[in-house]
Amino acid sequence: MDLNTLRQFLVVARLEHLSRAADELHVAQPSLSRTIGRLENELGTPLFDRSGRLRLNDTGKLFRGYVERSLGELDAGRRAVAEVTSEGVGTVRLASETFLTLTGPLAAYKRAHSTIEVELHWTPAEDMARRLRAQDVDLCVASQPVHAEGLESVELFDEAVWVVTPLDHPLAGRTSVTIDEIADQPFVTAGKGHWQRRLLDRLFAARGLTPKIVCEGDEPSAIADLISAGLGIGLVPAIARRTATRAPGAWIAVDDPGCRRTLTLFWAADSHLSIAARLMRTTITGWNWATGEPPEGRG
Repeated sequence: MDLNTLRQFLVVARLEHLSRAADELHVAQPSLSRTIGRLENELGTPLFDRSGRLRLNDTGKLFRGYVERSLGELDAGRRAVAEVTSEGVGTVRLASETFLTLTGPLAAYKRAHSTIEVELHWTPAEDMARRLRAQDVDLCVASQPVHAEGLESVELFDEAVWVVTPLDHPLAGRTSVTIDEIADQPFVTAGKGHWQRRLLDRLFAARGLTPKIVCEGDEPSAIADLISAGLGIGLVPAIARRTATRAPGAWIAVDDPGCRRTLTLFWAADSHLSIAARLMRTTITGWNWATGEPPEGRG
């Protein structure tokens, strides 16, 4: 049971598809299939269900957790040694659902620590706990809850989420609207799994409604532009008002206490954070989110 076999197992476990895993690993599919077969023989039990589509079974899920933690510890050890021997502070790996919110603190971090390499990983919220426990990333920033044991967190800020409409929309002159009043409106939103889409679905489901979605995608930064172009209305966080001049629209408060988002920073409780990661954590938690500027006295 060598490290390469375990790393290949994790890719197959994540994708649950041999040919796609083989493509990602740049190996032949028959060779990968034999590798997984040998691993199962060594363990004395199947790790995948092969009736129909390949699926990781309960035993495979149990084994995956141990493999992720073991390989994560090895990688952490390599980084710790590199940090000591190079007399530097190494690399920090930050995962987030979107990096638009983080451009300010990231820029400040690079100005203050120009020699540190920053790796950014787009990650949906449902994958964050696994990646943190596996030490695949150091820090995660999420705009929705991440429910898992073994994580520590700090709330960065909580803000209202507004409805934004085109300037010539019939609702544009309103100061507030209810969910019922926008129930029949066409919505521009992010794809499933993104916090904006989950918030929209949750607000409507609480009233037994389904939003009318005319555009969804993986580019949340384009939502304001599409709304301004007249394609529909959408939910946009208050922090985006600082850049609203680029894509003008009417901002309307939503008469619902649940129409908010909370940005939270997470890290694994039992992981050794590198100097680079600790510095990043300090930069993010110390950022003045209300103004979008570094704390007073820091430039």
